[in-house]
Amino acid sequence: MSGQAARKAFALRLRDLRLDARLSGRQLAAATGMHPSKVSRIEHARQNPTEGDIRAWCRACSAEAQIPELIAAHREVGQTWLEHRRVLRAGFRHQSERNRPLYEQSTLIQVYEPMAIPGFLQAHHYIRALLDPIARFHGMRDDLDTAVEGRLNRLRVLTSGITRFSFVVEATALYTVFGDQETMKAQYDFLVTATRLPNVSFGVIPLGQTRKDMWPGGGFYIYDDRLVRCEQWTGLYQTERPEEIATFLKIFRLLREQAVHGDAARTEIDAARTHLQSRETS
Repeated sequence: MSGQAARKAFALRLRDLRLDARLSGRQLAAATGMHPSKVSRIEHARQNPTEGDIRAWCRACSAEAQIPELIAAHREVGQTWLEHRRVLRAGFRHQSERNRPLYEQSTLIQVYEPMAIPGFLQAHHYIRALLDPIARFHGMRDDLDTAVEGRLNRLRVLTSGITRFSFVVEATALYTVFGDQETMKAQYDFLVTATRLPNVSFGVIPLGQTRKDMWPGGGFYIYDDRLVRCEQWTGLYQTERPEEIATFLKIFRLLREQAVHGDAARTEIDAARTHLQSRETS
């Protein structure tokens, strides 16, 4: 959802609140002291309501109980969708420094990735190979070394043992090749080592697995029960809304139940390694 789409979705919530209260636009305007044209602009996402407007709107609709949740949702609208170009404009270093407190203050980080090894589990040359096309696409090649350094700093959070991690990946992520054969071999070695860390749970959903309760989808990161981030082609979606986080937690649980763990997960890594080696000799 883009920033404008998020604003339209919030505007529709206010419109539905008015309709549920059986009020016309003019009646709501009279009850709140707003001009009717302002009510219309808010409902069509052409004007951003103030928190005072939201409170008055809810009172006019006899929906005072919804005030805290709507204000929280409104504050989040501007932060829900972060465009990559805007985020990266300040550089990879700024992005890495801004995220560090989030990583260090989280006690449990739950990660689902369908197409690539999760960032916290990436080895040095794999990071560079993965970020290189991203940097070229966004014209950030001069900042690539900084980006790699920032990603490597995340390993300190992983190996500190303070933060617990639960990873679930589709087996496809193990077969997606970034860099050369040596890069992938080193990544597999590092991944096997990381799966044995006492604070790490690592699960793989095997190729050809029958999907009963949850289907593959976009990757996401859950930080405790307070923040979800989901990266897409053009931007980063994030939410702090409890009901949204609860949905992602349910999705993660269902995906985790379909994964194999421990030695079985390491067998999946070895299978991907064997497949890579067979490509070398073919």
